[in-house]
Amino acid sequence: MANMDSDSRHLLIPEGDHEINPGPMNIQFDSSDIRSKRPFYIEPTNIVSVNDVIQRVSDHASAMNKRIHYYSRLTAPADRALIAPDHVVPAPEECYVYSPLGSAYKLQCYTEGYGKNTSLVTIFMIWNTMLGTSILSIPWGIKQAGFTTGMCVIMLMGLLTLYCCYRVVKSRSMISSVDTTTWEYPDVCRYYFGSFGQWSSLLFSLVSLIGAMIVYWVLMSNFLFNTGKFIFSTVSVLYLIFLVTWKAIRLGFHLEFHWFMPTEFFVPEIRFQFPQLTGVLTLAFFIHNCIITLLKNNKNQENNVRDLSIAYMLVTLTYLYIGVLVFASFPSPPLSKDCIEQNFLDNFPSSDILSFIARIFLLFQMMTVYPLLGYLARVQLLGHVFGDVYPSIFHVLIFNLFIVGAGVIMACFYPNIGGIIRYSGAACGLAFVFIYPSLIYIISLHQEDRLTWPKLIFHAFIIILGLANLIVQFFM
Repeated sequence: MANMDSDSRHLLIPEGDHEINPGPMNIQFDSSDIRSKRPFYIEPTNIVSVNDVIQRVSDHASAMNKRIHYYSRLTAPADRALIAPDHVVPAPEECYVYSPLGSAYKLQCYTEGYGKNTSLVTIFMIWNTMLGTSILSIPWGIKQAGFTTGMCVIMLMGLLTLYCCYRVVKSRSMISSVDTTTWEYPDVCRYYFGSFGQWSSLLFSLVSLIGAMIVYWVLMSNFLFNTGKFIFSTVSVLYLIFLVTWKAIRLGFHLEFHWFMPTEFFVPEIRFQFPQLTGVLTLAFFIHNCIITLLKNNKNQENNVRDLSIAYMLVTLTYLYIGVLVFASFPSPPLSKDCIEQNFLDNFPSSDILSFIARIFLLFQMMTVYPLLGYLARVQLLGHVFGDVYPSIFHVLIFNLFIVGAGVIMACFYPNIGGIIRYSGAACGLAFVFIYPSLIYIISLHQEDRLTWPKLIFHAFIIILGLANLIVQFFM
Protein backbone atom coordinates (compact mmCIF):
# COMPACT_ATOMS: atom_id res chain seq x y z
CA MET A 1 0.00 0.00 0.00
CA ALA A 2 3.04 2.22 0.32
CA ASN A 3 3.20 2.49 -3.49
CA MET A 4 -0.39 3.52 -4.09
CA ASP A 5 -1.41 6.41 -6.31
CA SER A 6 -1.09 9.82 -4.79
CA ASP A 7 -4.85 10.18 -4.67
CA SER A 8 -5.25 7.04 -2.56
CA ARG A 9 -6.19 7.20 1.07
CA HIS A 10 -6.32 4.48 3.72
CA LEU A 11 -9.31 4.02 5.91
CA LEU A 12 -9.17 2.30 9.26
CA ILE A 13 -11.50 0.94 11.90
CA PRO A 14 -10.45 -0.77 15.14
CA GLU A 15 -10.02 -4.50 15.45
CA GLY A 16 -10.63 -4.74 19.23
CA ASP A 17 -12.89 -7.43 20.61
CA HIS A 18 -14.63 -5.00 22.93
CA GLU A 19 -15.66 -1.40 22.71
CA ILE A 20 -12.78 0.78 23.84
CA ASN A 21 -13.06 4.52 24.22
CA PRO A 22 -16.26 5.01 22.22
CA GLY A 23 -16.39 8.45 20.69
CA PRO A 24 -19.12 10.40 18.95
CA MET A 25 -21.63 8.12 17.14
CA ASN A 26 -19.89 5.15 18.83
CA ILE A 27 -16.80 5.60 16.66
CA GLN A 28 -14.06 3.76 18.51
CA PHE A 29 -10.44 4.67 18.18
CA ASP A 30 -7.38 3.84 20.18
CA SER A 31 -4.40 5.83 18.93
CA SER A 32 -1.96 3.85 21.06
CA ASP A 33 -1.98 0.79 18.77
CA ILE A 34 -2.00 1.50 15.04
CA ARG A 35 -1.57 -2.19 14.22
CA SER A 36 -4.94 -2.97 15.78
CA LYS A 37 -6.73 -1.16 12.90
CA ARG A 38 -7.90 -2.68 9.62
CA PRO A 39 -8.72 -0.85 6.37
CA PHE A 40 -12.09 -1.03 4.66
CA TYR A 41 -13.52 0.37 1.42
CA ILE A 42 -15.85 3.36 1.13
CA GLU A 43 -17.32 4.85 -2.02
CA PRO A 44 -15.00 7.61 -3.33
CA THR A 45 -17.75 10.24 -3.20
CA ASN A 46 -18.07 9.74 0.56
CA ILE A 47 -14.44 10.46 1.37
CA VAL A 48 -14.07 13.88 2.96
CA SER A 49 -10.73 15.42 3.94
CA VAL A 50 -10.00 18.31 6.23
CA ASN A 51 -10.49 20.83 3.42
CA ASP A 52 -13.65 19.12 2.14
CA VAL A 53 -11.83 18.10 -1.04
CA ILE A 54 -13.18 14.82 -2.42
CA GLN A 55 -10.50 12.11 -2.30
CA ARG A 56 -10.47 8.87 -4.29
CA VAL A 57 -9.52 5.33 -3.39
CA SER A 58 -7.67 3.45 -6.12
CA ASP A 59 -8.65 -0.06 -7.21
CA HIS A 60 -5.46 -1.39 -5.68
CA ALA A 61 -6.26 0.19 -2.32
CA SER A 62 -9.83 -1.09 -2.48
CA ALA A 63 -8.67 -4.64 -3.18
CA MET A 64 -6.13 -4.51 -0.36
CA ASN A 65 -8.76 -3.18 2.01
CA LYS A 66 -11.19 -5.97 1.20
CA ARG A 67 -8.46 -8.60 1.46
CA ILE A 68 -7.35 -7.48 4.95
CA HIS A 69 -10.99 -7.18 6.00
CA TYR A 70 -11.52 -10.80 4.88
CA TYR A 71 -8.41 -12.03 6.70
CA SER A 72 -9.53 -10.38 9.91
CA ARG A 73 -12.69 -12.51 9.84
CA LEU A 74 -10.80 -15.81 9.65
CA THR A 75 -9.69 -15.72 13.30
CA ALA A 76 -11.16 -14.73 16.61
CA PRO A 77 -10.93 -11.02 17.50
CA ALA A 78 -8.39 -11.79 20.24
CA ASP A 79 -6.10 -13.65 17.82
CA ARG A 80 -3.56 -11.25 16.30
CA ALA A 81 -2.01 -13.76 13.90
CA LEU A 82 -3.62 -12.30 10.77
CA ILE A 83 -3.41 -8.62 11.68
CA ALA A 84 -1.95 -6.52 8.89
CA PRO A 85 1.85 -6.12 9.19
CA ASP A 86 3.49 -2.79 9.85
CA HIS A 87 4.44 -2.10 6.24
CA VAL A 88 0.78 -2.44 5.21
CA VAL A 89 -0.70 -0.26 7.91
CA PRO A 90 -0.59 3.40 6.79
CA ALA A 91 1.14 6.17 8.63
CA PRO A 92 -0.83 7.80 11.46
CA GLU A 93 -1.30 11.05 9.57
CA GLU A 94 -2.98 9.15 6.70
CA CYS A 95 -5.68 7.53 8.83
CA TYR A 96 -9.39 8.21 8.36
CA VAL A 97 -12.35 7.20 10.48
CA TYR A 98 -15.65 6.07 8.99
CA SER A 99 -18.93 7.72 9.93
CA PRO A 100 -22.22 5.79 9.87
CA LEU A 101 -23.61 8.80 8.01
CA GLY A 102 -21.59 7.81 4.96
CA SER A 103 -18.47 9.94 5.23
CA ALA A 104 -14.90 9.40 6.32
CA TYR A 105 -12.97 12.13 8.07
CA LYS A 106 -9.28 12.50 8.70
CA LEU A 107 -8.31 11.86 12.30
CA GLN A 108 -7.46 15.20 13.85
CA CYS A 109 -6.05 13.55 16.98
CA TYR A 110 -2.93 12.62 15.05
CA THR A 111 -1.99 16.26 14.63
CA GLU A 112 0.91 17.17 16.87
CA GLY A 113 -0.41 18.62 20.10
CA TYR A 114 -4.06 18.30 19.07
CA GLY A 115 -6.37 17.33 21.92
CA LYS A 116 -3.67 17.94 24.53
CA ASN A 117 -3.89 20.10 27.62
CA THR A 118 -1.79 23.15 28.33
CA SER A 119 0.31 23.30 31.47
CA LEU A 120 -2.26 25.53 33.16
CA VAL A 121 -5.06 23.06 32.50
CA THR A 122 -2.89 20.17 33.67
CA ILE A 123 -2.03 21.95 36.92
CA PHE A 124 -5.65 22.77 37.69
CA MET A 125 -6.72 19.24 36.75
CA ILE A 126 -4.27 17.69 39.21
CA TRP A 127 -5.20 20.25 41.86
CA ASN A 128 -8.92 19.56 41.45
CA THR A 129 -8.46 15.78 41.36
CA MET A 130 -6.37 15.69 44.53
CA LEU A 131 -8.70 17.85 46.60
CA GLY A 132 -11.46 15.68 48.02
CA THR A 133 -13.36 14.88 51.19
CA SER A 134 -10.09 14.80 53.15
CA ILE A 135 -10.17 18.59 53.25
CA LEU A 136 -13.08 18.40 55.71
CA SER A 137 -10.84 16.59 58.22
CA ILE A 138 -7.74 18.79 57.93
CA PRO A 139 -8.76 21.14 60.82
CA TRP A 140 -9.43 18.11 63.04
CA GLY A 141 -6.05 16.65 62.08
CA ILE A 142 -4.33 19.91 63.02
CA LYS A 143 -6.15 19.85 66.34
CA GLN A 144 -4.89 16.30 66.97
CA ALA A 145 -1.31 17.17 66.04
CA GLY A 146 -1.21 20.64 67.55
CA PHE A 147 -0.99 23.84 65.56
CA THR A 148 2.80 24.02 65.23
CA THR A 149 3.24 20.31 64.56
CA GLY A 150 0.28 20.29 62.17
CA MET A 151 1.71 23.03 59.97
CA CYS A 152 5.08 21.27 59.79
CA VAL A 153 3.50 17.87 59.08
CA ILE A 154 1.38 19.24 56.22
CA MET A 155 4.43 20.77 54.52
CA LEU A 156 6.64 17.73 55.08
CA MET A 157 3.99 15.30 53.86
CA GLY A 158 3.46 17.48 50.81
CA LEU A 159 7.16 17.31 49.95
CA LEU A 160 7.40 13.57 50.65
CA THR A 161 4.36 12.61 48.60
CA LEU A 162 5.51 14.93 45.81
CA TYR A 163 8.85 13.14 45.61
CA CYS A 164 7.17 9.72 45.60
CA CYS A 165 4.79 10.93 42.88
CA TYR A 166 7.82 12.14 40.91
CA ARG A 167 9.28 8.64 41.17
CA VAL A 168 6.00 7.23 39.83
CA VAL A 169 6.15 9.56 36.82
CA LYS A 170 9.76 8.58 36.10
CA SER A 171 9.23 4.85 36.66
CA ARG A 172 8.39 4.12 33.02
CA SER A 173 11.52 5.82 31.73
CA MET A 174 13.64 3.50 33.89
CA ILE A 175 12.58 0.58 31.67
CA SER A 176 14.60 0.74 28.46
CA SER A 177 14.03 -2.77 27.11
CA VAL A 178 10.27 -2.38 26.49
CA ASP A 179 8.10 0.29 24.92
CA THR A 180 6.25 1.79 27.90
CA THR A 181 4.54 4.73 26.22
CA THR A 182 1.07 3.24 26.78
CA TRP A 183 1.76 1.78 30.23
CA GLU A 184 0.02 2.72 33.43
CA TYR A 185 1.52 2.32 36.87
CA PRO A 186 0.03 -1.17 37.50
CA ASP A 187 1.83 -2.28 34.33
CA VAL A 188 5.11 -1.05 35.80
CA CYS A 189 4.38 -2.96 39.02
CA ARG A 190 3.64 -6.10 37.01
CA TYR A 191 6.92 -5.70 35.10
CA TYR A 192 8.99 -5.60 38.30
CA PHE A 193 6.98 -7.85 40.63
CA GLY A 194 5.02 -10.13 38.30
CA SER A 195 1.54 -11.30 39.28
CA PHE A 196 2.18 -10.27 42.89
CA GLY A 197 2.65 -6.67 41.83
CA GLN A 198 -0.49 -6.83 39.70
CA TRP A 199 -2.72 -8.29 42.42
CA SER A 200 -1.26 -6.26 45.26
CA SER A 201 -1.70 -3.03 43.29
CA LEU A 202 -5.29 -4.12 42.64
CA LEU A 203 -5.83 -4.76 46.36
CA PHE A 204 -4.56 -1.39 47.51
CA SER A 205 -6.37 0.38 44.68
CA LEU A 206 -9.61 -1.24 45.83
CA VAL A 207 -8.85 -0.18 49.41
CA SER A 208 -8.64 3.45 48.31
CA LEU A 209 -11.78 3.23 46.16
CA ILE A 210 -13.93 1.34 48.68
CA GLY A 211 -12.63 3.53 51.50
CA ALA A 212 -13.61 6.62 49.53
CA MET A 213 -17.06 5.14 48.86
CA ILE A 214 -17.62 4.47 52.56
CA VAL A 215 -16.54 8.01 53.41
CA TYR A 216 -18.89 9.34 50.75
CA TRP A 217 -21.77 7.27 52.14
CA VAL A 218 -21.17 8.53 55.68
CA LEU A 219 -20.94 12.13 54.49
CA MET A 220 -24.02 11.85 52.29
CA SER A 221 -25.98 10.50 55.26
CA ASN A 222 -24.66 13.34 57.42
CA PHE A 223 -25.41 16.03 54.87
CA LEU A 224 -28.87 14.68 54.12
CA PHE A 225 -29.73 14.49 57.83
CA ASN A 226 -28.60 18.06 58.53
CA THR A 227 -30.31 19.33 55.39
CA GLY A 228 -33.55 17.73 56.55
CA LYS A 229 -33.18 19.34 59.97
CA PHE A 230 -32.64 22.73 58.37
CA ILE A 231 -35.72 22.42 56.18
CA PHE A 232 -37.84 21.19 59.10
CA SER A 233 -36.66 23.98 61.37
CA THR A 234 -37.22 26.59 58.68
CA VAL A 235 -40.77 25.46 58.01
CA SER A 236 -41.54 25.23 61.73
CA VAL A 237 -40.58 28.82 62.49
CA LEU A 238 -42.10 30.53 59.46
CA TYR A 239 -44.96 31.85 61.58
CA LEU A 240 -42.42 33.58 63.88
CA ILE A 241 -40.81 35.66 61.14
CA PHE A 242 -43.02 38.68 61.80
CA LEU A 243 -42.18 38.50 65.53
CA VAL A 244 -38.44 38.85 65.03
CA THR A 245 -37.28 42.07 66.62
CA TRP A 246 -34.37 44.36 65.88
CA LYS A 247 -32.67 43.20 69.07
CA ALA A 248 -32.81 39.54 68.01
CA ILE A 249 -31.34 40.41 64.61
CA ARG A 250 -28.53 42.35 66.31
CA LEU A 251 -27.80 39.40 68.61
CA GLY A 252 -27.72 37.01 65.68
CA PHE A 253 -25.19 39.14 63.80
CA HIS A 254 -23.08 39.41 66.92
CA LEU A 255 -22.92 35.64 67.34
CA GLU A 256 -22.16 35.13 63.65
CA PHE A 257 -19.33 37.64 63.84
CA HIS A 258 -17.95 36.13 67.02
CA TRP A 259 -17.62 32.71 65.34
CA PHE A 260 -15.15 34.05 62.85
CA MET A 261 -13.26 36.25 65.24
CA PRO A 262 -9.70 35.15 65.90
CA THR A 263 -8.89 33.69 69.26
CA GLU A 264 -8.03 36.15 71.99
CA PHE A 265 -4.77 34.42 72.69
CA PHE A 266 -2.65 31.86 70.86
CA VAL A 267 -0.02 29.51 72.20
CA PRO A 268 2.09 27.36 69.84
CA GLU A 269 1.09 23.78 70.48
CA ILE A 270 2.81 20.45 69.87
CA ARG A 271 1.04 17.13 70.39
CA PHE A 272 2.20 13.58 69.87
CA GLN A 273 -0.98 12.46 68.09
CA PHE A 274 0.32 13.81 64.76
CA PRO A 275 0.25 10.31 63.12
CA GLN A 276 -3.52 10.77 62.85
CA LEU A 277 -2.83 13.79 60.65
CA THR A 278 -0.26 11.89 58.56
CA GLY A 279 -2.86 9.20 57.87
CA VAL A 280 -5.34 11.80 56.68
CA LEU A 281 -2.70 13.58 54.59
CA THR A 282 -1.61 10.36 52.89
CA LEU A 283 -5.05 10.15 51.32
CA ALA A 284 -5.30 13.93 50.93
CA PHE A 285 -2.14 13.98 48.75
CA PHE A 286 -2.92 10.68 47.05
CA ILE A 287 -2.94 10.80 43.26
CA HIS A 288 -0.16 8.34 42.53
CA ASN A 289 -2.31 5.63 40.92
CA CYS A 290 -3.57 7.95 38.16
CA ILE A 291 -0.88 10.62 37.78
CA ILE A 292 0.62 8.95 34.69
CA THR A 293 -2.78 9.06 32.99
CA LEU A 294 -3.27 12.73 33.83
CA LEU A 295 0.17 13.75 32.61
CA LYS A 296 -0.14 11.83 29.34
CA ASN A 297 -2.44 14.56 28.06
CA ASN A 298 0.01 17.36 28.83
CA LYS A 299 0.93 19.10 25.60
CA ASN A 300 4.48 19.84 26.78
CA GLN A 301 5.76 16.61 28.26
CA GLU A 302 9.03 18.26 29.26
CA ASN A 303 7.04 20.35 31.77
CA ASN A 304 5.51 17.39 33.59
CA VAL A 305 7.72 17.66 36.66
CA ARG A 306 7.28 21.42 36.88
CA ASP A 307 3.49 21.22 36.51
CA LEU A 308 3.29 18.42 39.07
CA SER A 309 5.32 20.43 41.57
CA ILE A 310 3.14 23.52 41.10
CA ALA A 311 -0.02 21.45 41.56
CA TYR A 312 1.31 19.94 44.79
CA MET A 313 2.26 23.40 46.03
CA LEU A 314 -1.29 24.65 45.39
CA VAL A 315 -2.79 21.65 47.17
CA THR A 316 -0.49 22.16 50.15
CA LEU A 317 -1.38 25.85 50.35
CA THR A 318 -5.08 24.97 50.14
CA TYR A 319 -4.83 22.55 53.05
CA LEU A 320 -2.82 25.07 55.06
CA TYR A 321 -5.36 27.81 54.34
CA ILE A 322 -8.38 25.72 55.34
CA GLY A 323 -6.66 24.24 58.38
CA VAL A 324 -5.31 27.53 59.72
CA LEU A 325 -8.53 29.45 58.98
CA VAL A 326 -10.84 27.02 60.77
CA PHE A 327 -8.44 26.26 63.62
CA ALA A 328 -7.53 29.89 64.34
CA SER A 329 -11.08 31.23 64.00
CA PHE A 330 -12.60 28.64 66.30
CA PRO A 331 -13.99 30.55 69.32
CA SER A 332 -11.62 29.47 72.06
CA PRO A 333 -12.46 30.63 74.65
CA PRO A 334 -15.30 30.03 75.40
CA LEU A 335 -14.98 26.69 73.58
CA SER A 336 -11.98 24.40 73.54
CA LYS A 337 -10.09 23.53 70.37
CA ASP A 338 -10.85 19.91 71.21
CA CYS A 339 -14.43 20.61 70.12
CA ILE A 340 -13.38 20.69 66.45
CA GLU A 341 -15.21 17.82 64.74
CA GLN A 342 -13.73 15.33 62.30
CA ASN A 343 -15.98 16.96 59.71
CA PHE A 344 -15.61 20.64 60.53
CA LEU A 345 -19.02 21.40 58.99
CA ASP A 346 -20.53 19.60 62.00
CA ASN A 347 -19.35 22.51 64.15
CA PHE A 348 -21.94 24.67 62.43
CA PRO A 349 -25.57 24.26 63.49
CA SER A 350 -28.06 22.80 61.04
CA SER A 351 -29.82 26.18 60.98
CA ASP A 352 -26.76 28.00 59.62
CA ILE A 353 -27.60 29.09 56.08
CA LEU A 354 -24.03 29.03 54.73
CA SER A 355 -23.33 25.54 56.04
CA PHE A 356 -26.70 24.44 54.65
CA ILE A 357 -25.68 25.65 51.19
CA ALA A 358 -22.28 23.98 51.50
CA ARG A 359 -23.91 20.67 52.50
CA ILE A 360 -26.32 20.86 49.57
CA PHE A 361 -23.52 21.33 47.04
CA LEU A 362 -21.36 18.63 48.63
CA LEU A 363 -24.31 16.23 48.72
CA PHE A 364 -24.94 16.81 45.03
CA GLN A 365 -21.26 16.35 44.21
CA MET A 366 -20.99 13.10 46.15
CA MET A 367 -24.20 11.70 44.70
CA THR A 368 -22.72 12.14 41.22
CA VAL A 369 -19.24 10.83 42.07
CA TYR A 370 -20.36 7.85 44.18
CA PRO A 371 -21.62 5.77 41.21
CA LEU A 372 -18.37 6.46 39.35
CA LEU A 373 -16.31 5.16 42.28
CA GLY A 374 -18.52 2.09 42.47
CA TYR A 375 -18.09 1.45 38.76
CA LEU A 376 -14.30 1.75 38.98
CA ALA A 377 -14.15 -0.62 41.96
CA ARG A 378 -16.46 -3.13 40.25
CA VAL A 379 -14.51 -3.03 36.99
CA GLN A 380 -11.19 -3.58 38.75
CA LEU A 381 -12.37 -6.38 41.05
CA LEU A 382 -14.66 -8.37 38.76
CA GLY A 383 -12.46 -7.78 35.75
CA HIS A 384 -9.42 -9.29 37.47
CA VAL A 385 -11.26 -12.11 39.25
CA PHE A 386 -13.65 -13.25 36.50
CA GLY A 387 -12.02 -11.74 33.42
CA ASP A 388 -15.25 -9.88 32.71
CA VAL A 389 -16.47 -6.61 34.21
CA TYR A 390 -20.05 -7.94 34.03
CA PRO A 391 -19.89 -11.72 34.61
CA SER A 392 -23.52 -11.97 35.70
CA ILE A 393 -26.17 -9.87 37.33
CA PHE A 394 -25.80 -12.00 40.47
CA HIS A 395 -22.12 -11.07 40.92
CA VAL A 396 -22.82 -7.39 40.31
CA LEU A 397 -25.73 -7.47 42.76
CA ILE A 398 -23.60 -9.12 45.47
CA PHE A 399 -20.85 -6.54 44.97
CA ASN A 400 -23.27 -3.61 45.16
CA LEU A 401 -24.95 -5.03 48.27
CA PHE A 402 -21.55 -5.40 49.92
CA ILE A 403 -20.61 -1.79 49.22
CA VAL A 404 -23.98 -0.42 50.33
CA GLY A 405 -23.99 -2.64 53.43
CA ALA A 406 -20.51 -1.51 54.42
CA GLY A 407 -21.55 2.11 53.98
CA VAL A 408 -24.71 1.69 56.05
CA ILE A 409 -22.87 -0.10 58.85
CA MET A 410 -20.15 2.54 59.01
CA ALA A 411 -22.71 5.35 58.91
CA CYS A 412 -24.65 3.80 61.82
CA PHE A 413 -21.88 2.50 64.07
CA TYR A 414 -18.74 4.43 63.09
CA PRO A 415 -19.75 7.77 61.57
CA ASN A 416 -16.31 9.32 62.12
CA ILE A 417 -14.85 10.05 58.71
CA GLY A 418 -11.49 10.97 60.21
CA GLY A 419 -10.83 7.38 61.25
CA ILE A 420 -11.97 5.96 57.91
CA ILE A 421 -9.79 8.40 55.99
CA ARG A 422 -6.81 7.63 58.24
CA TYR A 423 -7.01 3.86 57.80
CA SER A 424 -7.76 3.82 54.07
CA GLY A 425 -5.17 6.54 53.38
CA ALA A 426 -2.42 4.81 55.34
CA ALA A 427 -3.25 1.43 53.76
CA CYS A 428 -3.35 2.49 50.11
CA GLY A 429 -0.51 4.95 50.64
CA LEU A 430 1.66 2.14 51.99
CA ALA A 431 1.82 0.59 48.52
CA PHE A 432 1.33 3.38 45.99
CA VAL A 433 3.03 6.22 47.85
CA PHE A 434 5.83 4.67 49.90
CA ILE A 435 6.74 1.09 48.92
CA TYR A 436 6.28 0.72 45.17
CA PRO A 437 7.91 3.98 43.99
CA SER A 438 10.93 3.56 46.27
CA LEU A 439 11.37 -0.17 45.70
CA ILE A 440 11.04 0.13 41.92
CA TYR A 441 13.64 2.90 41.92
CA ILE A 442 16.03 0.81 44.03
CA ILE A 443 15.62 -2.22 41.73
CA SER A 444 16.11 -0.20 38.55
CA LEU A 445 19.27 1.44 39.92
CA HIS A 446 20.59 -1.96 41.00
CA GLN A 447 19.99 -3.39 37.52
CA GLU A 448 21.96 -0.51 36.02
CA ASP A 449 24.73 -0.76 38.65
CA ARG A 450 24.04 2.82 39.75
CA LEU A 451 22.72 2.09 43.25
CA THR A 452 24.63 3.89 46.00
CA TRP A 453 24.36 3.56 49.76
CA PRO A 454 22.89 7.04 50.32
CA LYS A 455 20.11 6.38 47.79
CA LEU A 456 19.45 2.94 49.25
CA ILE A 457 19.25 4.24 52.82
CA PHE A 458 17.05 7.19 51.86
CA HIS A 459 14.48 5.13 49.96
CA ALA A 460 14.55 2.37 52.55
CA PHE A 461 13.74 5.06 55.13
CA ILE A 462 10.73 6.13 53.04
CA ILE A 463 9.47 2.54 53.04
CA ILE A 464 9.90 2.35 56.82
CA LEU A 465 7.95 5.59 57.21
CA GLY A 466 5.08 4.11 55.20
CA LEU A 467 4.99 0.98 57.34
CA ALA A 468 5.13 3.01 60.55
CA ASN A 469 2.39 5.31 59.26
CA LEU A 470 0.05 2.34 58.81
CA ILE A 471 0.91 0.50 62.04
CA VAL A 472 0.65 3.53 64.31
CA GLN A 473 -2.93 4.26 63.12
CA PHE A 474 -4.15 1.27 65.13
CA PHE A 475 -2.72 2.70 68.35
CA MET A 476 -4.10 6.25 68.06
